[in-house]
Amino acid sequence: MAIEVFNRYENKYLMDTKAFYDIYNDLMAYMEPDENNKDNKFYTISNLYYDTEHHTLIRTSLAKPKFREKLRIRSYGVPGSDAKVYLELKKKVFGLVNKRRTALKLSEAYEFVRTGTPPAFRKGMNKQVIGEIEYFLSRYELQPMVYLAYDRIALFCKGNRDLRITFDTHIRSRRHDLQLEAGDYGEPLLERGQWLMEVKAEKTVPVWLSKMLSEHRLYRTSFSKYGNEYKKTIRNASAPVIERERVVL
Repeated sequence: MAIEVFNRYENKYLMDTKAFYDIYNDLMAYMEPDENNKDNKFYTISNLYYDTEHHTLIRTSLAKPKFREKLRIRSYGVPGSDAKVYLELKKKVFGLVNKRRTALKLSEAYEFVRTGTPPAFRKGMNKQVIGEIEYFLSRYELQPMVYLAYDRIALFCKGNRDLRITFDTHIRSRRHDLQLEAGDYGEPLLERGQWLMEVKAEKTVPVWLSKMLSEHRLYRTSFSKYGNEYKKTIRNASAPVIERERVVL
């Protein structure tokens, strides 16, 4: 059964392909691939993020308050209209990431977010999470804002399933065709050959991992996929216009 409630700390690291292979090979002494990577293949994660007309959620998140939240629909691969997806409410409180999600059909997830009315409850849904998302939707007027996809390799610690490390590459996005079933294409968010590693743990990371990160000279960075897409596509694109307006005034 898929885990539907997560509470964990997430540390992020950016690296090139050589650094990825170097640390990946060392990690295999302690970790094993996710079942979706058993054949040394990537799996693709597709996300549809929702926000207000004025980008309230992502602008608040980028200001780095003690509390921030986002809503998205996530699928594994490109789904059909009746495929199972996850409607996810992601919060960050004092550095602790809390993710709550429930499985729905894609068409149900679309309609739930559009109307604010949840689908009829049935086995397989998380009733508590649905209630929390319903309340969240009552507070904001949301619309689909950006599509984000990436190819992932995920590892679990052999002796501690609470420790998970993921590597994402080919991160891409688009602000048109905002439907998950429209395909997993988009404009690249990072330069070719760059990887984003995330270390996800409920508590502190083990000593062996801290030493490994130090030996490979990998240092934590702040990187939000949606946040960086917003800065690249919306905020930075509008900055020159704002500057010209100031000159005129």
